[in-house]
Amino acid sequence: MFSDNTLTPKEAIRLCALGSLAQQPMRYSALATAIRHFVSRVMGPSLDIMGTSIELLRYEGLVEPVEGTGMEDDALLAVTEDGREEMRVLLRSNIRAAATELNKLIVALKFRFLHHLDRSDQAVQADALVEACENELARLDDLRRHHAEDPGFLVEWLDHDIAVLEDRLAWLEDFRRRLEEPSA
Repeated sequence: MFSDNTLTPKEAIRLCALGSLAQQPMRYSALATAIRHFVSRVMGPSLDIMGTSIELLRYEGLVEPVEGTGMEDDALLAVTEDGREEMRVLLRSNIRAAATELNKLIVALKFRFLHHLDRSDQAVQADALVEACENELARLDDLRRHHAEDPGFLVEWLDHDIAVLEDRLAWLEDFRRRLEEPSA
């Protein structure tokens, strides 16, 4: 992890792999395809981020073959208990305030696998998502104020982005409230 306890690109891929296997065992090739599909649809194609080896996850004891032995025979892989714990650690990571493509991927992964955390950890993550959105909104509001009198279309574009963030913040606050409600 980075020093601020946020995920590196490789850890984001690791979370995607472990979370996918926590959903259900998958063949080696299907897992590689699922990771590539999810990441490229959220971030766009990126060779930099696709470097995590499934074999490394096996070597670390985070996944294990339940049928077959490896990539060469398209083994059926499952997440181990150590892998589930690693996934939970990755899910509990911080969220960077900056709106980057990596951050977009990490937020999408959190929402995809958040149900693997207990309710109190889900609430903590919801708080972090709200805070990250509030920080992003404050950053854009400041930029808009600074450039309010500039010619051109920047303020109009910022107004659009601010409106999108305000909608996202309202949705996240509602999401957080739902997590705080007693389970039915």
